[in-house]
Order: sequence, then C-alpha cells, then structure tokens
Amino acid sequence: MQCEADVPTVLDRLIQQCILQVLQPQFDPTFSDHSYGFRPGRSAHQAVCAAQRYIQEGRRWVVDVDLEKFFDRVNHDVLMGKLAKRIEDKRMLRLIRRYLEAGIMAEGVVMYRHEGTPQGGPLSPLLANLLLDDVDKELEKRGHVFVRYADDGNVYVKSRRAGEDVMETLRRLYGKLRLHINESKSAVARPWERKFLGYSFWIAPGRKVKRSVARKALDAMKVKVRLLTRRSRGRSMPSVIAELRTYLTGWKNYFKLADTPGVFRDADEWIRHRLRALQLKHWKNESTVYRELLARGLSPEKADKVARNTKSWWRNSSRNLNIALPVSHFDALGLPRLAT
Repeated sequence: MQCEADVPTVLDRLIQQCILQVLQPQFDPTFSDHSYGFRPGRSAHQAVCAAQRYIQEGRRWVVDVDLEKFFDRVNHDVLMGKLAKRIEDKRMLRLIRRYLEAGIMAEGVVMYRHEGTPQGGPLSPLLANLLLDDVDKELEKRGHVFVRYADDGNVYVKSRRAGEDVMETLRRLYGKLRLHINESKSAVARPWERKFLGYSFWIAPGRKVKRSVARKALDAMKVKVRLLTRRSRGRSMPSVIAELRTYLTGWKNYFKLADTPGVFRDADEWIRHRLRALQLKHWKNESTVYRELLARGLSPEKADKVARNTKSWWRNSSRNLNIALPVSHFDALGLPRLAT
C-alpha cells in the first residue's frame, strides 16, 4: 500500500509563514470581492449568504463547477508565471518554487512534486486565490455574479442557456490554467438541486430563499456519530459524550445558518436514540437493566419488558427507555443539542 504525505520541516513552515506575511497584504486587496476563501475578514458563512442573496434576487440557475483534484493539479510553471508578474524579488520567487516542489513521502522515499501545492501548508490557499484570480476578473468583466471559496465556485444566472454559456467560458478559462473541470460533478442546475460549502437552499412560502444543511453533509455527520457511538468500541458513556460534544459543537457552529429547525430536532432525537442503545449495551445483562430502569422511575412491568429483550438494543432504546433516560439526562451529561 502506498502512503503519501507532505514532509514539512520546521524551517519549511517558517519560510511559508514569512512568505505569507509578505505577500498577503500585497495580494489580498487586489482579489475579487466575490472570493471568500482563506482571506482575512472573510468566511464560508459570508459566501453562503452571498449565494442566498443572488438566488433571492432572481438568479434561479447555478453553474456549479468542480475542479478535478485542484490542489494536486496546480501547474507550477503557470503559477510561477503569474507570480513573476507581481514579484520582482528573485529570491522570493526561488523560495516559492522550493515550497511548491517540497517532497512528499511515498513508501519511505522522498519524491519531489512537479505539480500541485503541499497540502496543509499556510501558503497554498493564497497561491490558489492568486491562480484563480484571472478567472474571477474575467467573470466580473462579463457582468456575472458568483461566489468562490478556494476552488469551490458557483456562478448564478437567470436562465439555463446563460448557464451553459458560462460553463463553456469556464472550461476555456480553466483550460488556460491547465486545470480540468470534473464533468461528472459539475452542472448547470437549479440552486436547490446542488450544494455549496455544505449548504443547500429551498424556497419557503412567499418565495423566500432559505438555507438548509445539504443532504450529503447531514449524511456525513451521521456517519461520524455512528462511529463515535458504535457499541463495540468499549468506551464509557462519559467518554463517548465528550467526543460527541467536541464534534457536534463544531458541526452546529458551522451549520448555524440553516433555517431548518425540524432537521436539527430529528437529528437530536436520533443521536439520543443511539446513546440509549449504547447504555443498554453497557448494562449488559437482564438483572442490571431491570435494576437500573427501576432506579430511574420505570414501573416493574415496563422495566421487566425491556430487560427481557436486552439483545434488541435499537428497538428497546425508544419508548419506555425515553422515560428512564430523558432529554434532561443527556443534557446533564453535557451532550449539546443541535436544535436550540
């Protein structure tokens, strides 16, 4: 099995940070107002709100472009050519070239890259914005409105025909940069049929455009929660809750713009359902389950009914167990609620 990883040294990181501190104040003010990724004072939330605004204004078609393995496919010569037009200091240019060609580890051997930017490096996002800035400026020149966050960009138009024209333009512009559009993941479609930075959009009564968590993002959250609450992990309930708290707090903060409280309430109920099933597994045998449920206020008849079916973890973790382990129980353990 081949394992590849960037191999940054402490010196490399210092060099990257120094280059960033010199270049960002020079480059950032020249970038498009439609670019939001990895820029001071800008955020993914601002990008999502801008997209919502364009849709609300009547641009009900989106040109959603996915660049194929963008950070792995950045052409060094093209990028260095753009840098050479902005930077006169040859030493700085040599440092950046060294950064771009930094080695990756493959099966214990350091190999030098000829395209792409090192993953996780602080300089890569700035260089990505620089490379794509010409595309932004061309779209602006043509009067288009769009939102770009690093390599994730959507152009909003008023008709399918206009969208198809924009898509053809983007193919040509990205081709000049030796970048490739992933045709299977790109499309001209209705905004509510696509996702952007984990969000999607829907039309509420009164034709008001609202934000929601994209289905793919919601499914990814559930995959993570299933992993953390897997009954075979052997983790104590406080440990599981602590891990969930760390993950769900960040998830909730990112998706706080979503106008779908019902989705969050359903997710909360599903998470607690999984934790009740986990608690049954932790109690293990019938007598322990019976004793614990009695202590938590269940009648002997109901406690006995649950205890006699201790192997049916998922089915037993609802109904009567909701009484024994109510929402307040998980609140006291520190489980955050997604719906507030």
